[in-house]
Amino acid sequence: MAPPRRKIETSFVAFDVFYVDGTRSSNRRVPATALTGLDGDEPAKTIIATQDHEIGVASGKPRPEISSIARSPAK
Repeated sequence: MAPPRRKIETSFVAFDVFYVDGTRSSNRRVPATALTGLDGDEPAKTIIATQDHEIGVASGKPRPEISSIARSPAK
C-alpha cells in the first residue's frame, strides 16, 4: 500500500490594487512565501504586475499601470 500523500500548505496574502486611471482591483492573491524578505510588500507589486500582463494578453485588453498596492483588510 502506498503511503498517504502529504498536503501542501499554501497561504496567500490579499492585496487591493490601485491603478493610475483611478480603478481598483480587490483581493488579489500573492503567495505569502514571496513576502518573507526585507523588501516588505514590494515583491507583491511585481507579482501582481506580471499577473496583470498575463490577463491583458489573454483578454486582448491591457491593464492600466499600477499606482499603488495595500494589503486587504482581514475578514
